[in-house]
Amino acid sequence: MIRAVFLAAATLVALAPLARAQSFDTPARAAYVLDHTTGTELLAKNADEPLPPASMSKLMTLYMAFEAIASGRLSIDQRLPVSEHAASYGGSSMFLDTTDRVRVEDLLRGVIVLSGNDASAVLAEALSPDGTEAGFARLMTERARDMGMENSTFANSNGWPAPNQRMSMRDLGILASHLIRDFPTFYPMFAEQEFEFDGRVPSNSQNRNPILGLGIGADGLKTGHTSEAGYGLVGSAAQDDRRVIFVITGLESTESRRVEAERIVNWSFRQFAQRDIGEAGTRIAEAEVWMGERNRVGLTLADDVSVLLPVMSNDDLAAEVVYQGPIEAPIEQGQELAELVIAREGMSETRVPLVAETAVARGGFMPRVKVAATVLFDRFGPEGVTLPGLDPLAEEPAPEPAAEPEAPAETEADET
Repeated sequence: MIRAVFLAAATLVALAPLARAQSFDTPARAAYVLDHTTGTELLAKNADEPLPPASMSKLMTLYMAFEAIASGRLSIDQRLPVSEHAASYGGSSMFLDTTDRVRVEDLLRGVIVLSGNDASAVLAEALSPDGTEAGFARLMTERARDMGMENSTFANSNGWPAPNQRMSMRDLGILASHLIRDFPTFYPMFAEQEFEFDGRVPSNSQNRNPILGLGIGADGLKTGHTSEAGYGLVGSAAQDDRRVIFVITGLESTESRRVEAERIVNWSFRQFAQRDIGEAGTRIAEAEVWMGERNRVGLTLADDVSVLLPVMSNDDLAAEVVYQGPIEAPIEQGQELAELVIAREGMSETRVPLVAETAVARGGFMPRVKVAATVLFDRFGPEGVTLPGLDPLAEEPAPEPAAEPEAPAETEADET
């Protein structure tokens, strides 16, 4: 593993304020805070512990419903029947009954705004491989694994208490990031504060998200509460060019959930600032090449890169380029070859892909022979190189010395 230093390490004087800016304590049983814009983890408290997610697990049902709509397997105007099983759910509800046939768009709002357990079950049965909510729950678990959510298992579509209904706060953060990034046309539904379905229960028409409408940029995502889980929230807020995602659970009341959610949003935006590192295409370093027409290739940023820094820091960064090398040719332009690892004291690393600046073709016969000779020379010394006429340290083989012309033979002059 080759590690090349790119930027000077931060001084000890700079590290102290970095650590202080990062400190944040929350009464939540578990919490996870992510700067969605830069991918920087700001806070992780018991973030990988599988816990009862309550209604926050409805986000997985919504994600799979959005996928089905995007693929054409489901239409927002399609009307779905309500089974006895779906109608039997209590708790937060759309108050559906078996005589209803409900538009998918209304069911989506019923899940997002009203947190309808019955609405989740209707969507689940429509998308289940065997027509049951349990079958859909198995599919949810498989899909979660595909998305990198390693600490999530599902027994139902809506978070109804069950021993096998578990999610970690980090997994919920991953899911929220996917919802925001993958379905920008559906995401604005999470900011809707009211949905009066059919006018049947006016008292159950308000979004339970406590930070919508506070003027802090909050626009999602989902609350949750059971006696086992406590009060929780998967939230997101955007200010200027930054977006923050946070997940909290295990709080004691709706009021403590509201206070803690607003406190996290304010801390995330006020205590950290974004700093641009470079634009896509900026050359960061070079990597050694094996068996190529050239022995080095430039490494450039694949995308525009920004990092997050505590506002009290002096902006010093420590970074290094990491790759497995030398890299064997051929190499394509834009091929990912390395990572730029940016470190800040008290914060998680940021790992940025670096790509080949140009293509490098595989070398011809003589360049490959030169490379092999150089390797032998480096490993065994001059005695290991036995290729006649080839100096592994020379750019070209040394030419043979030219032969001197022979002097003409002397002859006696003819007598006349």
